[in-house]
Amino acid sequence: MIPIIPKSSEFKRNLRNSLLGDWVFCAHYVDSAIKQAYSILKSWRRNYLKGRRARAKPVVKKKFVRVKETLYSYRDSKIKISIKPYGEHLVFDVQNAWFWSRAKGEMGELILNEKFLIIIFRFKQRAEKLKGMIAWDCNEKSLDGFNPEIGWIRVDLRRLFHIHRVYELKRRRLQSKASRKPSLRRVLEKYSNRERNRARDFIHKVTRVIAETFKGYVHGFEDLNKEKMLKKSRTHNRNIAKSNWRTIISLMSYKSRVRLLNPHNSTKTCSRCGMVNAPKGALYKCKSCGLKIDRQLNACMNLYLQVEGLSPSPKLFVELVKRWRGFTLTGGEADAGSNEPMRSLKACEPQGLSMDQYLSILSLEPCVTAV
Repeated sequence: MIPIIPKSSEFKRNLRNSLLGDWVFCAHYVDSAIKQAYSILKSWRRNYLKGRRARAKPVVKKKFVRVKETLYSYRDSKIKISIKPYGEHLVFDVQNAWFWSRAKGEMGELILNEKFLIIIFRFKQRAEKLKGMIAWDCNEKSLDGFNPEIGWIRVDLRRLFHIHRVYELKRRRLQSKASRKPSLRRVLEKYSNRERNRARDFIHKVTRVIAETFKGYVHGFEDLNKEKMLKKSRTHNRNIAKSNWRTIISLMSYKSRVRLLNPHNSTKTCSRCGMVNAPKGALYKCKSCGLKIDRQLNACMNLYLQVEGLSPSPKLFVELVKRWRGFTLTGGEADAGSNEPMRSLKACEPQGLSMDQYLSILSLEPCVTAV
């Protein structure tokens, strides 16, 4: 069965009038609730048709309301929100708020929930000259990017994987006891919230470094569907579940320009001749042209070709490798003849570290050989 959501103006008008019957607050809050309900139902229906949601209708568990700009005023470092027309209102003093001096742009829509007031700022993004495109291959413990001018970029995500693994073990010890001791459910919820917050904090810092280091580039990420990848062993499924690819893309989308790429056969296709092979291990070996290349580098090169609308060819492959010039981890300049060994930095706690401790720009020569 396919759920049908009524969209006619008459239905919406009758719904609004019925809700406004005994309503004593500003009418906007009814309009906001209807608009938000339609947004939730559309999202649920779209995911239901893709098999990502059950037939059970979505339920709003946390109460919130969106406040448009005409329902609040800002004066003398105080935000005044109208609750009843010409009557009750809420006042928030933000003069001593820690974030106020850092806030940029103009205040937009507010989101008011039972505990917090969320202030959204909007600003015009400056037009930047487009420098190029970086294609990213998403893996369990790293992001591997490629651009012919920069080379091979590796973002170490082992720290993120470690965060999920630590809390997975903590929950495993408690879940067996939680059924007999209900008070442990609060502890489980605490650990889940802490895991989510720590992971999101790490992703925020890593995406900030990527956006600032490669300012002016469009970042292409694989449009991966984790649900379709959960088909192998239990260990594999758990490792996939620990990945935060969608969150990384979401947080990158407002820090830089992002484009989604088709991940089909990006790992299996030879980036030099286009032959489809099943890779075994970390080294990709093409049975057709004899190319030996790091598996993840091969994937991000294929994604780069895809975004440029090009097909793999030996001549194009040589041009991509020749154009690369970058800096190895020792700080010395490298070219196509460099013998610098391929290395990546150990995962570290993000806070207080320099950009070089997030990213590794790797030499292409040691990991590409042709027969």
